[in-house]
Amino acid sequence: MSKSPLGSFDYLRDKIRDQMNDISDHVSGGGCKDFSEYAKSCGVIEGLALAERELLDLKSKLETQ
Repeated sequence: MSKSPLGSFDYLRDKIRDQMNDISDHVSGGGCKDFSEYAKSCGVIEGLALAERELLDLKSKLETQ
């Protein structure tokens, strides 16, 4: 992991992306036992995607200051 403050953003983005990929693999592999679990998984993926976007936007703003 990078020692710069902006390296923390990359670390967090990687962790978010790993979680999104794990859940996506679970869903696409037929791992959801019912629609409720499928809907919850989709919601978690959506939330993680929103968090990732906010993180990237904040990093971009800090880099241009």
